[in-house]
Amino acid sequence: MFAVLKTGGKQYKVQSGDVLRVEKLAADAGDKIQFNEILMVGGDSPVVGSPLVADAAVQADVIDQIKGDKVINFVKRRRKHSSKRTKGHRQQLTLLRITDILASGADASGVKAAVGAGSVAGVPVATPKKAAAKKAAPKAAAAGGDDLKKLSGVGPALEKRLHENGVTTFAQIAAWTEADVTEMDEKLSFKGRIEREGWIAQAKDLASK
Repeated sequence: MFAVLKTGGKQYKVQSGDVLRVEKLAADAGDKIQFNEILMVGGDSPVVGSPLVADAAVQADVIDQIKGDKVINFVKRRRKHSSKRTKGHRQQLTLLRITDILASGADASGVKAAVGAGSVAGVPVATPKKAAAKKAAPKAAAAGGDDLKKLSGVGPALEKRLHENGVTTFAQIAAWTEADVTEMDEKLSFKGRIEREGWIAQAKDLASK
């Protein structure tokens, strides 16, 4: 008998005894878990879900929490003074051994459901609040700030990017050091503009008015 289960946005065809690597789950090594999102159960009498097979499940033992192979992503920006960088990433995974495929009786098995590491009972933890906070931050920061569009070369889009980086007043810009200018050049992707446009001198003048 085999089954097709869904976890971490991916589908896996499994049989009893298979060793599987999946997106990280909230479980410790040695735990027994159960996948309840079963798309198909195969065998002598195959059952295809619509979309899921009711009361079916796949049970597994957690072998270990591991990391995938390191992936290097090379980024080169065009027309940005040959700016380039590399970023590395290792996906967090859970290593499992499939133990049982249940065509029925999943609800009464008593085995805890497999849940993603960033979720509780399948619901992402605090994601909506975080997203709302990020969207609200620029508006809140700009509410008591200066009109940065008075600076030479600053339009609505660039003003928004400055707000997103915590810059809302002329006084902040007037106090920038060389290190601050270099850092902001990178964040805004407009290398040299701050010095060419004379933002610091303009900001000092505007802040004093």
